[in-house]
Amino acid sequence: MRTRNDYPLESRQYQRALRSVLESLYELVGEPVIEELRRLKIPEQSRIWWCPTSVFCSLPLHAMGPIPSNDGISRYFSDLYIPSYTSTLSSLIAPRKPGKSSLEKPSVLLVASPDQDMKDAFPEIWLVRRLNDKVTTLMGNHATPPAVVESLQHHRFAHFVCHGILEREKPFQASFKLSNGLRLTLLEIVRSRLPDAEFAFLSTCHTAELTEGSIADEGLHLTVAVQYCGFRSVVGTMWAMADEDGGDLAGHFYKSMFSSNDASVPYYERSARSLRDAVRSLRRKKGLPIERWVNFVHYGA
Repeated sequence: MRTRNDYPLESRQYQRALRSVLESLYELVGEPVIEELRRLKIPEQSRIWWCPTSVFCSLPLHAMGPIPSNDGISRYFSDLYIPSYTSTLSSLIAPRKPGKSSLEKPSVLLVASPDQDMKDAFPEIWLVRRLNDKVTTLMGNHATPPAVVESLQHHRFAHFVCHGILEREKPFQASFKLSNGLRLTLLEIVRSRLPDAEFAFLSTCHTAELTEGSIADEGLHLTVAVQYCGFRSVVGTMWAMADEDGGDLAGHFYKSMFSSNDASVPYYERSARSLRDAVRSLRRKKGLPIERWVNFVHYGA
């Protein structure tokens, strides 16, 4: 935390600190967990869920490594298994229960509120709008908190492209910044009930980050709030994100999700693997700082 406060995310100091954290996490957590998974004969590429508490809520367990190998290729935990998180066991059990999920291509609500600091976000917006003929866009003056909450009732998928804001010591005031500076807060999201919601892609800063000064054991942030209100699977970010990564990641992600040949699997259940595969594609970009691919996490089913 001290390094994050003192240095920019893409600074050499921060990159060294993050690499050290990932290496230490592998030695202390990853290696014994992988050994136990192998002892239990859990095959590689299986889904693995982390249910962290306390300080572990802020640590990138999905990216532990690199894992020693004989071929010299750097591999991380997410290369061996498909990782997800859950804030509680009950919040994982509920979305995994059989429901009325449709196998048809889902309707998508695109909530976009880019400002002058998010010029690189427009390719991502255009990409999402071209996904299919069931995309509804709330953008500019149309992207108000009441309109977003109402529209979420009528779409199985949602994709947010806007600023995410944290309020020190006020976790319930974490929010999405929408039109004209209006905010959709974490508390408003938690109070919503969206029985038909399935998947949300939060291409927004800080959505899976605990508010500084809040109680670590709460494990409460925007990604968890979106899951609580009904979404079975959610993609979020552990810290600030680069706008240009949103378009790259979303392109790989939706291509993977919608090109799957397994017609018996609901689309939201494909999201964890699709995110893992999209992040691996992002990792291949030459010179990409490590924090930019570690940033993205999957919560839920």
